[in-house]
Amino acid sequence: MQTTKIDQPNFNKLDNQTQDFIEQKAKEYRLSFQDIKALIDMAIDLNMWQESKLMELWEDKPNRKLAIKAIKQRYNTIQTKPKNYQNFTASKGNRKFKLIEIEKEKVGFGQCPVASPKTRCCNLLTLDAVESCGFDCSYCSIQSFYNQNQIGFDTNFKSRLQELKLDPTKTYHIGTGQSSDSLLWGNRGGVLEALFDFARKYPNVILELKSKSDNIKYLLENDIPKNIICTWSLNPQTVIDNEEHLTASLEDRIKSAKTVADKGNLVGFHFHPIIVYENYLEEYKEIAHRLLNEFNPNQVAMVSMGTLTFIKPVIKQLRERNFSTKILQMPLTNASGKLSYPLEIKEEMFREVYNFFKPWHSKVYFYLCMEDASLWQSVFGFEYHSNDEMERDMIDSYLKKIEAIR
Repeated sequence: MQTTKIDQPNFNKLDNQTQDFIEQKAKEYRLSFQDIKALIDMAIDLNMWQESKLMELWEDKPNRKLAIKAIKQRYNTIQTKPKNYQNFTASKGNRKFKLIEIEKEKVGFGQCPVASPKTRCCNLLTLDAVESCGFDCSYCSIQSFYNQNQIGFDTNFKSRLQELKLDPTKTYHIGTGQSSDSLLWGNRGGVLEALFDFARKYPNVILELKSKSDNIKYLLENDIPKNIICTWSLNPQTVIDNEEHLTASLEDRIKSAKTVADKGNLVGFHFHPIIVYENYLEEYKEIAHRLLNEFNPNQVAMVSMGTLTFIKPVIKQLRERNFSTKILQMPLTNASGKLSYPLEIKEEMFREVYNFFKPWHSKVYFYLCMEDASLWQSVFGFEYHSNDEMERDMIDSYLKKIEAIR
């Protein structure tokens, strides 16, 4: 195995030619620790994106400062251009995990883990029915919260859920798709059975199941309480093929939603994350038109929109994995302490996708998930002054839809 003088994370994941090149330039220009780290990160990213190699972008300059500035400029040009998946070969999903049983003393119930006072938020409450996900989406943040090699099923979930006391005079909006996919596991461990019983016990609860799966067997075999809303995260097949590994196809997700809706239950759709690539809006438009044609708006509780937002541990995890993905090939700017698209790009993507659904504007609840409050006015023509105001409006809209199908 080749020995190196550079002792930094991910350096040994680079091919020998790139390692030798970085070592050579580090010595030649007396590069700092941060300079070397930046070159390693750039080399890893370029390899993941299947773009030019670092040495192909390098241009020798009279001094260190000019050389680093030049390579960063060339890297940024590649990073910020719209992705092109036409000649890209994505890594296949290869999650290796084991299913384990855990015994929790109390049910995982609390605020949405990504809630932030810096963005407009619906105050969603979450139930951790399963810990970690079996899918392999390249942008996933769930895996950064749990042991990536294990999927945990709480053997006490049903009993602890029965012990949970809620205020019968208050309406609760609770989701189960934040710690794992809500439908992927079916009724393994009695999870869906417990959730259905919980929804029947508390008619003042709006329980949302969120999925990228087509596993609706339990839903078809059992009566779904009307206060359960089954929602699907949708993306064009281009994104599914290249970034949402092991998940159901777009076709199967829409068919699953249609089957549940035709059974008499509310469904919803999350365009989250919307991802920018060449001609991306045309593909999102095709999905919108299909939903408009196949679903009655009375069957649809909500359509949400959001986009890629990264915390630094997830970016670090992606680079450590060093696989083929274009997910980080995007302009990254500060977004309330995280990294995401600049506001002007977000404004365009959300406004365009929202306009694709014009026939539903007054019939379905649309919202932005965890986005800057300033975007609401430019996208929807109005804005909420607080998260509590948004929560009340959302719940009122859902309750009207639920009452209409009861």
